[in-house]
Amino acid sequence: MPVTLQLSGHVKDLGGGFVVRRLLPSAPRQAVGPFLFFDHFGPVTVEPDSHHDVRPHPHIGLATVTYLFEGAMMHRDSLGTEQRIAPGAINWMTAGSGIVHSERRPADLRDKTFVNHGLQLWAALPEAFEEVAPSFSHTPAEAIPTLNVGAAQVRVLIGEAFGLHSPVPTFAPTLYLDVRFASAGDMELPALAEELAVYTVDAPVQVDGDTVPPHTLALLEPGQTVRLQADGPAQLMVLGGASLGAHRHIWWNFVSSRKERINQAADDWQAQRMGQVINETEFLPLPERRPAGI
Repeated sequence: MPVTLQLSGHVKDLGGGFVVRRLLPSAPRQAVGPFLFFDHFGPVTVEPDSHHDVRPHPHIGLATVTYLFEGAMMHRDSLGTEQRIAPGAINWMTAGSGIVHSERRPADLRDKTFVNHGLQLWAALPEAFEEVAPSFSHTPAEAIPTLNVGAAQVRVLIGEAFGLHSPVPTFAPTLYLDVRFASAGDMELPALAEELAVYTVDAPVQVDGDTVPPHTLALLEPGQTVRLQADGPAQLMVLGGASLGAHRHIWWNFVSSRKERINQAADDWQAQRMGQVINETEFLPLPERRPAGI
C-alpha cells in the first residue's frame, strides 16, 4: 500500500477563538523527517476585535516554519527582527539555544477585517545543531522556485525537487512542497526524501488510487514513486526529509533530545532569562504544571 498511515489530527483552541487543526505530533507518529509539529490554521476571519495575536513566547531546539495561503502576520523576535509574513513566503526561524518571538496582526490591519489561512510547522534540529545560535530567514514568495509537473503546479518551498533547489537554509535534508491542481488531473511524485507525507489542504486526493480525505496527513511508503490524482481543483503539501533518528522530548514550546535541557529552558523562561522582544511588555507565562520528568 502506498499510504501507510492517515492522520486526521485534532482541533485545538489556542485562545481567543483561534482554532487550529494539529496533525503532529500524534500518538502513532511523532515526526515525518524533521517535522514534528504541524498546525493548519484557518481560513479564519479576523475581525478588529478578535484576539488572535500570539504574545512573546520562547523556543529551543527547533526551527519554526510559517507559510501563509492568505492573510498577514507580523513576526518580531528577540534578535530584533521585524518581518511581515505574507502569502507565499517562507519564514524559517531557528530557535537553537533559545529565542523569543511574537506573532501579531500588522498595524495597518488592526481596524480591518481579513482572512488568515496557513500552516506552521516545527522542524527539530539535528542533535549536533540543537544549541546553534538563533537566527531568522525570510524568503519572499517571488524567490521560491516553481514549475509544472504533470497537471500540477509545484512550488519548492524547502529542499530540492524536480531539479529545482529552494534558497531556504536548513540543517538537514528537508523537503516541503506546495502542490496545486487548477482542475482535474494527476502527477507523479518520486521518493524525494527518506520519509515523506502528503497533506490535503482543501480537497480529497487519490494516492495510487487510495483516497486521502481533506485535512489529512498521509504517510507514504518509503522509496516508492506514487501517482497523485485530483478530481478537481485541489491543494496539497508534500513534506518530509531525513529521519530524526533519536526521539525528541517535547513540552510546551521546547524541543530537545535531553529532558534536562527542557527543564533548564523552563526555568530560564520562568526567570525571564531568554531575551525580550523590543517594544513588547506582554508574554505567555509558563504552564503551571510540568509533565513528570520535566
